[in-house]
Amino acid sequence: MDWNNQRILIVGAARQGTALAKYFVNQGAVVTITDLRSREELLEYADTLKEYPVNWVLGEHPTSLLDGVDLVCVSGGVPLTAPIIVDALNRGIPLSNDSQIFLEVAPCKVIGITGSAGKTTTTSLVGCMADFEAKKENGNYRKAWVGGNIGNPLISSVDEMQGDDIAIMELSSFQLEIMSLSPQIAAVLNITPNHLDRHKTMEAYVHAKTRIIEYQTNCDVAVLNRDDKLSWGLKDLTQGLVFTFGLEKPINSYPGSYIENDGIFLRDGEEIFKICERSEIKLLGTHNLMNVLAAVSIAYAANISLESIREGIMDFKGVEHRLEFVRTWEGADWYNDSIATAPERAMAAIRSFDRPIVLLAGGRDKDLPWEDFARLVGERVRYLILFGEAAEKINNAVKPHLDSSRIKRCERMEEAVEEASRIVQPGDVVLLSPGGTSFDEFQDFAERGVVFRKLVNELP
Repeated sequence: MDWNNQRILIVGAARQGTALAKYFVNQGAVVTITDLRSREELLEYADTLKEYPVNWVLGEHPTSLLDGVDLVCVSGGVPLTAPIIVDALNRGIPLSNDSQIFLEVAPCKVIGITGSAGKTTTTSLVGCMADFEAKKENGNYRKAWVGGNIGNPLISSVDEMQGDDIAIMELSSFQLEIMSLSPQIAAVLNITPNHLDRHKTMEAYVHAKTRIIEYQTNCDVAVLNRDDKLSWGLKDLTQGLVFTFGLEKPINSYPGSYIENDGIFLRDGEEIFKICERSEIKLLGTHNLMNVLAAVSIAYAANISLESIREGIMDFKGVEHRLEFVRTWEGADWYNDSIATAPERAMAAIRSFDRPIVLLAGGRDKDLPWEDFARLVGERVRYLILFGEAAEKINNAVKPHLDSSRIKRCERMEEAVEEASRIVQPGDVVLLSPGGTSFDEFQDFAERGVVFRKLVNELP
């Protein structure tokens, strides 16, 4: 589309909003950004737009901003129930976001990856595999670009992309819920209860995830999880090819990855390829094993060579804040899993260890069930330290399963780390895997993880 002189309103001024503003200004559009935060709170983002003629309206979302607007772009953190968004819909003004605009203009093949858990690790691992492919003299791609819901929004780099590149894009349910385009290769890693504080119902959440394949054509590829009921259930909605992944050897005819005799294999028709040994994977936990299997199938569907797939697995050491080893102190290993913003994610982290666990959990609840988490804590956790707004809710769920002498409640994470340092024993794993979001105390999960690392590294 020709954006010259089009009037664009961007609601939300963080990474996605500022990247989109730069793109639209460079296309000749007239851009206004509105955010409920003050300029001081948005200083790091506002500074990146100092040289751009952008109109700022901060501290409020006056609906008068919609007058004469051609397009409203919604950043991921802005709910569609916000009055200015509801008014825009009532006026018939189209909605979009940075991911939709990117898909409209991307000159190269795009991989989109979503899921309730594991999408950042899987996206990063596929990116690593694609990087190795791009480095080969006769590789299938010139350059790999990784972004979306992680790192830089890809719209910020789209003008540098070429037709023989590949873009690997993480997509959240917040981004997907208003999108009407699908990437050529779309992966749904898993669908479990998450973000119900935003989507309200599981049906709405599943529908948002489904949009990643909803607009594919018969030339496209969907990559689905055979071991996840909701992901696998999407196979009947796909228009094109289906690739799969799962722990067991597939009994259907779809190409896919699996584990056999502690090896990672890929089957395509009659051909079977061994990728690597399970012991060669550096990531902890069964959930990360599933991420590796997903990445193998995604990369293979994207025509990344088996050699590059293997090299990517061998080279990949994980993503910070995801079961990230911090240090050994007092004979215990301390891990940062701040990314665990849902009980399901914290459960995956707990299952990754077969040693006594001192668990730091809490933050802000997302209206998710804690019963399964509580039962697992009773089975696997030696000592539970709760912090933040969700502490009471988690405590009530856990009490029937864990003796109260093994539960400690704290107001803030700093106190939780201090408590862990007092009760830790040699051989323990001290695990920050909150199960709740960070917004009661921190800007995001990354800041929470950074603070945790700092506190642990400062222990004398």
